[in-house]
Amino acid sequence: MTIAKLEKHIDKIEESYEFFLAYAAQGVSGDQEPNSDLVSFLEATETALAFLQEELHGIMESLTPSSSFTALADVVRQDALKTRAAVGLVMVQPAISSQLIDNLNASIHFRALLTDLFLLDEAMKTSIKYGR
Repeated sequence: MTIAKLEKHIDKIEESYEFFLAYAAQGVSGDQEPNSDLVSFLEATETALAFLQEELHGIMESLTPSSSFTALADVVRQDALKTRAAVGLVMVQPAISSQLIDNLNASIHFRALLTDLFLLDEAMKTSIKYGR
């Protein structure tokens, strides 16, 4: 159950990133309120980031006794915290341009988080497959 919940949040972050890429390509000027789809993806991203920040370490400890997983969980937690700050800044804007979303996508913290999650996801699959 917990692994499934983790995978759901990882998928939501990846899906949101893809949506943000498409939004950035639209050329929205940012002189109007954000559309509901964008707001929904930002909120879902914030929720998923909060989950990673608060729950990932415990999940990794329960998954495997390997200190490597818990060490990576600490890295992911820091990247989630930093990405969450950036997402929060975007969310409070009265208008959200494509450029602002493009800058969010380009954030080194968001990109680092995605790379961390790709690595973690593959390592978890391997560990579960081989029972480690």
